[in-house]
Amino acid sequence: MTTTRRALLAAGGTLLAAPTIAQSGFPNRPIRLIVPWPPGGSTDGQLRSLAELAQRHLGQAVIVENRSGVSGTMAAQLMAGEARGDGYLVGQMPVTAFRVPMMTSRPGWDPLKDFTYIIHLTGYLFGVVVRADSPWQTWQQFIDDAKANPGKIAYGSPGVGSTLHITMERIAAERGIDWLHVPFRGGADNIQAVLGGQTQANADSTGWAPLVEAGQLRLLVTWGAERARRFPNVPTLQELGYNIVSASPYGVATPKGTDPGVVRVLHDAFKLALQSPEHAEVLARYDMPVIYKNSADYTAYVGQVIEEEGAMIRRLNLRMN
Repeated sequence: MTTTRRALLAAGGTLLAAPTIAQSGFPNRPIRLIVPWPPGGSTDGQLRSLAELAQRHLGQAVIVENRSGVSGTMAAQLMAGEARGDGYLVGQMPVTAFRVPMMTSRPGWDPLKDFTYIIHLTGYLFGVVVRADSPWQTWQQFIDDAKANPGKIAYGSPGVGSTLHITMERIAAERGIDWLHVPFRGGADNIQAVLGGQTQANADSTGWAPLVEAGQLRLLVTWGAERARRFPNVPTLQELGYNIVSASPYGVATPKGTDPGVVRVLHDAFKLALQSPEHAEVLARYDMPVIYKNSADYTAYVGQVIEEEGAMIRRLNLRMN
């Protein structure tokens, strides 16, 4: 085989490895990834790792922008404002982005019409923590005290309509509890409030884990289908008699009308990042499982989530205005 022929075959192999990029010319400039939470939390850490790894496959920078507030829906708001997507603006879609439009009389977006779903990624380990010097050694003690003292127990969550808020209100409705919900913009503020005594409990993902391991916070319960590997002595809600498993899985979307070839490029790069050994280490650090869905399956899943969440919102009569 001649040197020229070998070079042509090698070049052909390179082109076949990324045909969509070659055909579409996408991307040819940096991509913005909107993270609708403050820096430093589990979502921010996971998505920053994903962005760093994905840009190796895309050949362009993936720039993370933190836009916190409004219960994690800023990415949805920004993307819904675009007339048509070009793939250069993407954002995390927490379950609150599906719930909030059903909790208000004037929704700012339609989850089924305003977005193109790229890839479903992962979910959270949720739990409830209290200060280590609090009187509650178990979840049942905490529940009993909350029921005996209506309106005196305050818990923090990432925001109104978040999975943490919804689940805590489900528990309250089932057990006849009247407690006070305090929404926060991010996990750091939520943790500081419980450490400082402004709230009695923190319902959130595993930003609290290092403080539990350091003995400053006590983990009373987790919300997964099975006990957390890092906290094997802590029971799940299911074990304690609640028919609740909550992980608030999420993915990444882009504005409506994005070219399918562009979506495929983004999906493939994010999938390679998601499945990399480096990213597996980040997921393990935050106790987050891989919950992969391709673009078509993710889109179908969104319809299912909206139906299920809508029924729960109506049952609990949850409104934002």
